[in-house]
Amino acid sequence: MQTFSGGVFPSAPTTGGGSGLWPKTPPSNFGVRIVPEKTAMVVERFGKYNTTLLSGIHILIPLVDRIAYVHSLKEEAIPIPNQSAITKDNVSINIDGVLYVRIVDPFLASYGVENPLFAVVQLAQTTMRSELGKITLDKTFEERDTLNSNIVKSINEAATAWGLECLRYEIRDISPPAGVRAAMEMQAEAERRKRAKILESEGQKQSTINVSEGEKQMVILASEASMKQRINQAMGEAEAILRTSEATATGLRTIAKSLNEKSGPDAATLRVADSYLQAFKAIAKEGNTMLLPANMADPASMVAQAMSVYKTVAGGNAKSGRARASGASKGSAVQQEPEKDREGSSHDEPRTSGSKEGMPVSPVTKLSV
Repeated sequence: MQTFSGGVFPSAPTTGGGSGLWPKTPPSNFGVRIVPEKTAMVVERFGKYNTTLLSGIHILIPLVDRIAYVHSLKEEAIPIPNQSAITKDNVSINIDGVLYVRIVDPFLASYGVENPLFAVVQLAQTTMRSELGKITLDKTFEERDTLNSNIVKSINEAATAWGLECLRYEIRDISPPAGVRAAMEMQAEAERRKRAKILESEGQKQSTINVSEGEKQMVILASEASMKQRINQAMGEAEAILRTSEATATGLRTIAKSLNEKSGPDAATLRVADSYLQAFKAIAKEGNTMLLPANMADPASMVAQAMSVYKTVAGGNAKSGRARASGASKGSAVQQEPEKDREGSSHDEPRTSGSKEGMPVSPVTKLSV
């Protein structure tokens, strides 16, 4: 212990802070005193407070004026020793910290309290225990900033009368018991596993959504492609039908023009005879039942019969065209034309029993192959 005229102060701690943590030893008065920067000296005259010397040179009266206290006006970092505290959920923990204070009024720091720095340390410890008892263990780790602010506020309310200002308080280390620490580690591991499973499920969910969206888009694109394919196919078939009909019409016009020429009827006769024979040939290939004319040995009569059918059809088409052109109603004149045609055709080819009117057919023989 060191004894000063202004009071009794404990020795400075061995760790942290340096010599500025506790009041310095007052120097002797030799009449002239030089005060360093950021230092304040409290002078007493005949045992009563006289003045406060700040940085600079000062003249004192020896044996009358006495330097009673020397204070550093710098900010000081005071370590708060490790101590035990109980949280709101009845968990005992060990906690320590660092307190940052500064003397703002040397007079109050000298006469307001016996040892201002020692008093503020004790106040910090008790305030820290009080604040820790208001929160749970989990909140102790989560709300360090709030806890520090509350401790600083409580210290400043009491330390104003001591000429001190608490600038900040920092919790340095929180040490829960071994069992609580193990439980916290298990809890943290469970939380990490939970988050991992949640992230995995979210990934699977997003993957399923993406696959579904892809299949949806595939079906939509396939349907659109099918629709375009059918449209193109229909347009192609329509174009083909149009081209075929145009080609057929052109061919028919060419045939009609050729028939009106000098050798047209002979060519038509040859074509009809050839088609007539090819028809019988096709019947013989496709089925096992064949219909043959009775006069197979007379090709001339077969050709004549085919030409008779051709003339009958051609005559009927000609009369139908004339009827549409004239716009006349159906009457006796239109009905007599087929009769005349049939009479004329009956002179060319004898009618066979069983043939339809106007359609001479030669007797045929039914053979089963």
